[in-house]
Amino acid sequence: MPTTYRSLFRTPEFTPLFLASSAQVAAQTMSGLALGTLVYRATDSPLLSALSMFGPSLAQVLGATTLLSAADRLPPRATLTGTALAFAAGTALLALPAPLWTVFALILALGLVASLGGGVRWGLLNEILPKDAYIVGRSVFNMANGFTQIAGYATGGVLIALLSPRGTLLTAAALYVTAAAVAHRALSPRPPRAKGRPSIRATWHTNTTLISSGPRRHLYLALWIPNGLIVGCESLYVPYAPEHAGLLFACAALGMLVGDVAVARFAGPALRPRLGVPLLLLLAAPYLLFALHPRPSLAAALAALASVGFGASLLQQERLMAVTPPELAGHALGLHSSGMLAMQGVGAALAGTAAQLTSPATAMAATATTSIAVTLTLARGLRPVRQPSSVRPPSPARDTA
Repeated sequence: MPTTYRSLFRTPEFTPLFLASSAQVAAQTMSGLALGTLVYRATDSPLLSALSMFGPSLAQVLGATTLLSAADRLPPRATLTGTALAFAAGTALLALPAPLWTVFALILALGLVASLGGGVRWGLLNEILPKDAYIVGRSVFNMANGFTQIAGYATGGVLIALLSPRGTLLTAAALYVTAAAVAHRALSPRPPRAKGRPSIRATWHTNTTLISSGPRRHLYLALWIPNGLIVGCESLYVPYAPEHAGLLFACAALGMLVGDVAVARFAGPALRPRLGVPLLLLLAAPYLLFALHPRPSLAAALAALASVGFGASLLQQERLMAVTPPELAGHALGLHSSGMLAMQGVGAALAGTAAQLTSPATAMAATATTSIAVTLTLARGLRPVRQPSSVRPPSPARDTA
């Protein structure tokens, strides 16, 4: 029987993991908007505003090269609880008046924590679900993230107006505490998935193994770079339209939700391999029109249309699992998550620098042009490979291990 969305929520422990993750996404969206607004008001700098919102992602590079082997070597429940509490404490500290260097030091520390949390979460999801249900389960998380980001950015915009950015950060800290409580009370204690101590050497060895394969390397680059550059465009919403940034973020999240639903529910197995590159192009093309300085309502519609292209990520993850040995699946997903978030930080830094030198609108159009160029460069390596008739396709159990 095919896995359905309803059957996932009857799977033990799927629901509490889903709820804890959703609470963290809501806290992240609210705190990011509040922090970006706070820094922009204090500095009037598009670059610093962008880095304050997406700077934690830059620390994913360091985490992916040093901490990622710990994702399978620590107890999942304790690790998820601990990372949520660390984010609660860090977000509460960000709400206090502090020098700018202290703010960015905290942002770096939270980014390191996030690099570990992603690998643990997706590894646990792979452990909880049947082997043929991971991709469907991940699509549920992606769609829920879209809903949660819409609500989080909308709520964040209201709270910033009513409570101030610092009050919004404290509210986000309370949501992180809620996520920690759900993880601790509702998830079962499990032993680590792998034996041995985490080490930098183990992390580097597995990273090298994963990236040395040409098909996987092309998929990783497609998962990381176009996505990261377009998040760079999103990081300029605050300086582009300070009074309407919450609307732009909410509409972008709505578009991402539509893209994930369309890919997961309406794209059949024969069509999915052909959609990856067109969706990546859609992800960037609408931002070219920002060079014309569209009014906020049209800008929000363009952001929503572009974000439909984020559905490409789900297709690429499915292909990544098909070309990855089962024993490396958890680390592979952690590398995808950390690399994607790191490139989002790079994209925010590049777009913020361009906006500092030109304008937010010009920087968004230039960043989108770069994303299109990267996608066209990678397109040949992302073409579907037709298997010989004598080769049996991999079973669903191996694909989603």
